[in-house]
Amino acid sequence: MSVTQEKEQQFAQAADIIARVRDEIQSFIVGQEEVVEQVLWSIFSGGHVLLEGLPGLGKTMLIKTIAEVLDLKFSRIQFTPDIMPSDITGTMLLQPDEAGRQKFSFHKGPIFANIILADEINRATPKTQSALLEAMGEKTVTIMGETKRMEKPFFVLATQNPIDMEGTYPLPEAQTDRFICKVNVAYPTREELKEIARRTTGVQNTHLNKAAGLNDVVALQELTREILVSEDILDYAVWLITATHPDSEDAPETVKEYVQYGSGPRGLQSLINMARARALCSGRFHVSIGDLKNVAYPVLRHRLILNFEGEASGITADSIIEGLIKENSRGDKS
Repeated sequence: MSVTQEKEQQFAQAADIIARVRDEIQSFIVGQEEVVEQVLWSIFSGGHVLLEGLPGLGKTMLIKTIAEVLDLKFSRIQFTPDIMPSDITGTMLLQPDEAGRQKFSFHKGPIFANIILADEINRATPKTQSALLEAMGEKTVTIMGETKRMEKPFFVLATQNPIDMEGTYPLPEAQTDRFICKVNVAYPTREELKEIARRTTGVQNTHLNKAAGLNDVVALQELTREILVSEDILDYAVWLITATHPDSEDAPETVKEYVQYGSGPRGLQSLINMARARALCSGRFHVSIGDLKNVAYPVLRHRLILNFEGEASGITADSIIEGLIKENSRGDKS
């Protein structure tokens, strides 16, 4: 078998796995197709996700469902103002050994899993929120000078409530930038509400099947990195990032007027990686302009800091991104 044939076979197997994963998730989760897609793109590109939405929209259930369908080790951390960093990372305990001598033994915290649900992350203090920074960025945790490596794959899927601000601590920009994307979870339609009631208030329980495994997820991540990015596509991605800087010559008037800070290099990396994952999920070997346009919203919306005029005028990050895409519109509809 030639190298080309082997790659084609790998991509065909990837498409089959992704299709099974989608179908299995949608057999339980009603609607939210865009949210599911964006979370899967993030997982296949190896990034962390921040989900924002009103209470009761199924954010927690969605994450638990994805973990079960992908057959990954799942851990949930319920963030509260009194939770401490050691409650997340783990701690060293003095315990007697076989000879009766006291020695330190490391007890792992809930962060040592494949998928971490950081529920209501903005309810924890900044000190506790920062406990996730090293794990999210370096895939390691340091306890008493000893570095522990996280299991692979490793994802943090965090949720936050956009309206209940009492007793919350907004995430610092340094931490929000660690999330490859921010996904907005919308309210379901009337038909979706009816279907939710049918599936969750009766006696019948939906049984989820394992559609993939740990090795499959790792293989999909490796395939994602092999998706081709042409020079034209890379130039467009770079333009999207530089156009978010109000002092850049590429910035349109709306950015100069309403944006205080734009996206940095990590935003460009996230844009490319998410676009690659979208191309893989669409069955293509290359990134298109359409991929970049679609992933620009979740990738950039939490990386644009509006100034006072922007906030006072009711301008949103999504409207700024929409303006950027229209500013340099190209005909790729994929």
